[in-house]
Amino acid sequence: MIIAVDAMGGDFAPAEVVRGAVLAARQDGLRPVLVGDEEKIGAELAGADRPLVDVLHAPETVGMGESPAVAVRRKRNSSIVRAVQLVREGRAAAVVSAGNTGAVMAAALLGLGRIRGIDRPAIASVLPTRRGRVVLLDAGANVDCSPQHLQQFALMGYLYARDVLGVADPRVGLLNIGEEEGKGNTLTQAAFSLLKDSGLNFIGNVEGRDIFPGRADVVVCDGFVGNVVLKTSEGLAMTLLGMLKDTLGASWLSRLGSLLSLPALQDLRRRLDYAEYGGAPLLGVNGVVVIGHGSSDARAIHNALRFAAAAAQNRLPEKIAGSMDQLVGALKNSCGGCGNA
Repeated sequence: MIIAVDAMGGDFAPAEVVRGAVLAARQDGLRPVLVGDEEKIGAELAGADRPLVDVLHAPETVGMGESPAVAVRRKRNSSIVRAVQLVREGRAAAVVSAGNTGAVMAAALLGLGRIRGIDRPAIASVLPTRRGRVVLLDAGANVDCSPQHLQQFALMGYLYARDVLGVADPRVGLLNIGEEEGKGNTLTQAAFSLLKDSGLNFIGNVEGRDIFPGRADVVVCDGFVGNVVLKTSEGLAMTLLGMLKDTLGASWLSRLGSLLSLPALQDLRRRLDYAEYGGAPLLGVNGVVVIGHGSSDARAIHNALRFAAAAAQNRLPEKIAGSMDQLVGALKNSCGGCGNA
C-alpha cells in the first residue's frame, strides 16, 4: 500500500519522519512516498535501504506559524499540498503529516473536498480509558462551532468508533460542565437538543472527569475545548509518569519494587504515550488524512503510517459517506423534514 508522507512536517522533520517511514516499509511492507526537499530527504536516507521508499520532490514547505489558507494557496508546490495531491490522483491510498494542522486541513479540503452532509471536517483523537478507548472530536480543527457542527461530529465519531474501532453501539456523550440537560452555554444546550433526537446512542452530557473512566465511547465538543482537553491530558500523563519514576527511584526499596512491577509499568507507559496512537484522522474529507503530533518521533510516524494504512484498507471515508447518507436520511424522516439533520 502506497502512503504519501509529508516529509517536511513536524518539529523533527525530515529526520524523524524519514526514520519512521523506513520502519513502516521494513516492518509492515508499506510503500511510503516521502514528499519534500529531495536533497534533505536523500541525506537522511543515506545508508538506508533506499528501494523501500520513494521520494517526490516538493521545493516548498508550510511553516508551523504560517496562515494555513494563505500558505496552501500560495505554496502549490509545498510538501503537504503535493502529498494530498497524490491521494486525489489515486496514486496514494492515504496521506500522513505532522506539520501545521491548519495547513493539513486546508490542503485536504481544497484537494479532496468534503463528504456530502458534512459542513466541517473534525479531528478525531483516540484516548486511552480504563475500559479501552474513547474518541474525542473535534480535537482542534474548528475552534468555533454551531450546534449542527457538533451533531455532525457526533455522527462521524459514532461511525468511526463502530466501523473502525469495532464498538457495537457506541455511547455518545456531549462534553459539558454538568450532567443535567440545562447545563452549559448556548452552544451545548442547543447541541443537546439535536443529539437527544438524533437516533444515536446518546447518553447525555459528560464532564471532563468522565472521559478517562470510559463512561462514553465518543465525546463531542468544539475544537477549542477538545484541543485543550487533548493537550492537558498529554501533559498530565507525562507529568504522572515522571513523578512515578522519581518516586520509584527514591530509595533502594522502591527501586526493587519498580523492578518487580516493571512489566506493568511499561504497559502503563505504552497506554499513556501518544506515540502509540501515531496520529488522528481528519474525518469528513473524501480521503484518508492522518494528522500526527507536531513533536512526533520516528515511532509516532511509524504508527501513524500503520493507522493510515488500516483506515484506507477499511475504506473509512466510503463507510462514513455511505452511513452518513443513511443516518441523515433517517434523521430527516424522524423529524419530518424539519431541517435539523
